[in-house]
Amino acid sequence: MNQPLFLHIVERLEGFLGKLPATIQKPVLHELTPLKELFLKQRSPRFVLTGSHKLPVQEVFANLFSAAHPGDVHDVLMELFRWQDISVGGFGTVTLLDARGADDAAIRKVEEELKHAPADMFLHLVDGNSGRPVLSRDTDNLATVQQLNSQGQPAAKIIGISLLAPARGAAGESETIPAKSDRPSAAVKLEAALTGNDAIRERLLQILELPLVPALSEQGEPSAGARRLMATLAQELPNEARVEMIRISRDRQSQVQIAQVLVKSTSAICTAIGAQPIPLADLPVLTTLQLVMVSGIMYIAGRERSLRAATEFVGALGVNVGAGMVFREGARAVLKFFPGWGNVVCGMVAGAGTYALGRAAIVYFLEGVSLQDARRIYLTSKKKSKPPKLLKTGSGS
Repeated sequence: MNQPLFLHIVERLEGFLGKLPATIQKPVLHELTPLKELFLKQRSPRFVLTGSHKLPVQEVFANLFSAAHPGDVHDVLMELFRWQDISVGGFGTVTLLDARGADDAAIRKVEEELKHAPADMFLHLVDGNSGRPVLSRDTDNLATVQQLNSQGQPAAKIIGISLLAPARGAAGESETIPAKSDRPSAAVKLEAALTGNDAIRERLLQILELPLVPALSEQGEPSAGARRLMATLAQELPNEARVEMIRISRDRQSQVQIAQVLVKSTSAICTAIGAQPIPLADLPVLTTLQLVMVSGIMYIAGRERSLRAATEFVGALGVNVGAGMVFREGARAVLKFFPGWGNVVCGMVAGAGTYALGRAAIVYFLEGVSLQDARRIYLTSKKKSKPPKLLKTGSGS
C-alpha cells in the first residue's frame, strides 16, 4: 500500500458518497477522516530540541529514539537551527531541529524553519547530573521558540527530559541514577522551572528522567526511559505523524490502538458501501479496501506495505480473494435485488467480513499468534460481529 494507491481509493470512495443516502454520507466522511490523516497525509514526526545539555545532537538522537545502529548517526552531518531528516534503524524517519543555545540571529533562522514546517513536539533537555539550577535564559528561549511555532495545529506540547550519564564504574542502566541526596534532583528543578513559566506551563506534557546508554550501539535495544518516551510520543503526536512514530517506537499498545482505528473505520465504510442498492458495483472497492486495511496493519507492525503480501495472508486464512470472494460478494449482490432489508443484510455481511479480517490481521501481525489461531479468530469474529453503528445510522428505509 502506498500513498498514490490510497489516494486513488479515497477518491473512489468520495465518488461513491453521491450514491449514498444523505444520512450515511456524514458518518462515512467521519470514518474516512482518520484514515486520510494517518495514511494519506502520513509524514515523519518533527521535534525541536531546546535546553542547555551540551551532548552532541547525534548522541542525543541515538538515546532519545534508540537508533538500531547509532554509530551510523555519528557520520551524519548535522546542521544547527535547520530541520534535518534522520533515519531510525530502518523503521522510520525523524525530522529534528536542534535549537539549543540559539542567540538572536539563530532564532531568526529557527523562525524561518518553523514557518516552513511547524514542530509537533518540543523536547527540552537538561543535564541530570548537574547540581546547577535550570537557566532562565533557556526557558525563555523555549517560550520564544514555541510562540514562533504557534501556526502549528494543534499547539505543540513540551516534554522536559533530564539526561542522566552513567555513574563511574556503573555496569548497567540500573546504576545510572545518581545516589539520592538532600538536594532536589535535576528533574524536580526542571519541572519547577517549566511550570513557573506561564507560556510553557499550559503546554507542558510531562517530565522524564532518561539514562544515557553509552553502549547502545552494542546493545541495540532501547532503554526503559527511551521506551517510555517513544510510547508517549506515539500517543501524543498528531495523526499525520503517529504511524511513523509507532513504527519507530515498536510500542505494541500504540500499534494495536492505531490498527483498531484502521479496522473500525474500514469496516464501517465497507458496511455503508455494501448497503448500496447497486448490484456488483462495489466489488472492486470493497475488495481493495479490505486488502489496503490488511497491508496497513502489516505496515504498522514494521513490515513493508504490500497488497500482494496482504492478498497472500488473506488467502492463507482460507478467504479466496479471487473466485471465492467474487462468489461470496455475488451472493450479497443477489440480496440487493430485494429492497430495504436486503441492502441492510448486504451491508452487515460486508462490515462483519471486513472486521473479522482486520481482527485476524491484528492478532497475527501484532500479537504474534499462529496462522491457525488467526484463522480461527477470523471465523469466530465473523460469526459474532454485531451490525456496525454506521449501518444503523443510515438504514432509515
